[in-house]
Amino acid sequence: MPRPRVLLSRAMPAEVVAQLSPHCEVQANPDDVHWSRAELIARLQDQDALLDTGTQRIDAELLAACPRLKIVANMTVGFNNFDVPAMTAAGVQGTNAPDVLTETTADFGFALLMATARRISESEHYLRAGKWQSWRYDLFAGAEVHGSTLGILGMGRIGQAIARRGALGFGMQVLYHNRSQLAPDLEAACQARYVGKQELLRRADHLLLVLPYSAESHHSIGAAELAQMKPTATLINIARGGIVDDAALAQALRAGTIAAAGLDVFEGEPQVHPDLLSVPNIVLTPHIASATLATRCAMARLAADNLLAFFAGKDVLTAVNTPDTGAARGRAAA
Repeated sequence: MPRPRVLLSRAMPAEVVAQLSPHCEVQANPDDVHWSRAELIARLQDQDALLDTGTQRIDAELLAACPRLKIVANMTVGFNNFDVPAMTAAGVQGTNAPDVLTETTADFGFALLMATARRISESEHYLRAGKWQSWRYDLFAGAEVHGSTLGILGMGRIGQAIARRGALGFGMQVLYHNRSQLAPDLEAACQARYVGKQELLRRADHLLLVLPYSAESHHSIGAAELAQMKPTATLINIARGGIVDDAALAQALRAGTIAAAGLDVFEGEPQVHPDLLSVPNIVLTPHIASATLATRCAMARLAADNLLAFFAGKDVLTAVNTPDTGAARGRAAA
């Protein structure tokens, strides 16, 4: 029986290629070439599986053009690149990589909060430019973190891990808003209190976004929401681009509507709204919240584990859909 053929859309750790190679015919991308959509479709014609970084859109058009494709494994926790109903109807399995990046991402979220609150990027640029000539009491005076109010919008695994860091490590009062309230034992473990979104916006000294992206969460933070926040507040987005209206945020930062922002994700990334690049009171990082080598390798290994389980006829570990079995049989025969 021929081995399944797996396409890796981007460069992957050598250990993951070695993990797949005994069981699959692997077409790797060691040079990390960014394929266009047309190039991806052409390469997928004779492939059974795609291991992706969450950047390639998997929709009805691509699925129709790639009848042999049976599974797409994201190595990210997010899967907004998936048209899940289209994949389900076409009989194509989708998987993601939750859990393995929770603590690393929470560490980074708190690091970005700290850098933003304490104006680290601004002060470094000032120093590097040779402008530091003397000390004064208010030189780059930032916002308090310890004992302040941490607001979290989205309270999944990463949100809960950030809440624990804030409450237990920094004595912060933690408020959160989510689609549904956490169970009492989880709230107690996080020392967090559920509030409405408007109260969260109004009371947070530092508002951290960790909600998943969807059509419903698009521009969850726009001009109206920013206007409800304290002028001393900071906004941190480690969730997904599109949750924040980046143009409105740049305007709010320039106008002093809020004090500062830290962004790891952007609308239309890797492009960044030019207005964000010209305001000083912002910390910008290139989507690196999960970027430790150990975590990125763990994410890729989980994606590979999902592929191997699927082709062994077992349940995948982290499914995001339950494919239509009739359609799946049709694709298996392709």
